[in-house]
Amino acid sequence: MAEITAQMVKQLREMTGAGMMDCKKALVEANGSLEEAVSILRKRGAATAAKKSGRTTRQGIIASYIHPGSQLGVLVEVNCESDFVARTEEFQTLVHDIAMQIAAADPQFIRKEDVTPEAIEKEKEIQRARALAEGKPEKMIDKIVEGRMNKFYEEVCLYEQPFIKDNSVTIGQLITNKIATIGENITVTRFCRMKVGDTAPAETEQPAE
Repeated sequence: MAEITAQMVKQLREMTGAGMMDCKKALVEANGSLEEAVSILRKRGAATAAKKSGRTTRQGIIASYIHPGSQLGVLVEVNCESDFVARTEEFQTLVHDIAMQIAAADPQFIRKEDVTPEAIEKEKEIQRARALAEGKPEKMIDKIVEGRMNKFYEEVCLYEQPFIKDNSVTIGQLITNKIATIGENITVTRFCRMKVGDTAPAETEQPAE
C-alpha cells in the first residue's frame, strides 16, 4: 500500500475541490495514484449530482462579467437550493467562472437537450455535405456525421464546452464536482452575451422548473 502524504491530499484537493477526507479515501482506494483518485472522485461526484439533480433550485445569483476594454459583456443566472450557499465564496467563484466561459467561448445553448431540432438538422446537413465533398465512403457518412455532431455540441452547448481554466473538464463536469462538494443542486438558468456592434445579443434560457 502506497503511503498517502498530506501533500498528496492537498494536491488532489486543489485539483478537484473535494473535501480532505474524501481526497484521502480516494487516494487510499487508488493506491496513491493521483490520476486514478481524480477519476474516483469524479465518479462519486457524478453519482452525488445525479441524486440531487431533481431538487428545485430557487435561490442563486445573477452575475456579470465585462471583458477588459468594455466591448464584451455577459449576464448569467446560476441557481442553487439555498440563500446560504448562494452567498458563499465558492458558489460565487463558480458563477464568475461560468460568466467568463460564456464570454470566451460564446455558447448558443445551455445543454445538448436545449439545442433546437432545426439547428440539429441544419448542422447534420452541413456535415453530411462536407463529408460527401471530402469523398468519404457513402456507408461511412452517418458515422462521420455522428462524430462531427459531438464536436458541434461541444462548441455550441455551455455544459459540453471544455472549461477555459482547465480543459480536462467540461463545464458540466465542473458543475457536477461543485454539486458534490457544496451539497446542493446547481443549475445554469439563462445567460445573455453582448458584444459591441452585434445587433442581436445571444440570449439563452432553460424552461422554468
